[in-house]
Amino acid sequence: QLQASGGGLVQAGGSLRLSCAASGRAFSTYAMGWFRQAPGKAREFVAVISWSGGTTSYADSVKGRFTISNHNAQNTVYLQMNNLKPEDTAVYFCAADRSVVAVRTNANIRYWGKGTQVTVSS
Repeated sequence: QLQASGGGLVQAGGSLRLSCAASGRAFSTYAMGWFRQAPGKAREFVAVISWSGGTTSYADSVKGRFTISNHNAQNTVYLQMNNLKPEDTAVYFCAADRSVVAVRTNANIRYWGKGTQVTVSS
């Protein structure tokens, strides 16, 4: 029910835009966000946005470089990633739950999408 896309290979300093499309009425009013998992590391929070778009939150490591946005009519959330660094290399997952806090804290998140690979070369 969550379909992520937009990953790929990019050089350091480049940009990518990830998309996550949600299907089904369950996602009406849900907060949606992004996590990532690098090889050998735990999954970590990246960004989250409220359904209204009025509240966003970012991991310190991506502040000022990544921007999360949504298009409620299309049930889609985006992650614009600029000035990418090799350490941003990971599989990126979208997630959805009833509140920004629930997504931000990764407290038994209700819905996960399949990941999309982002690789940043130096």
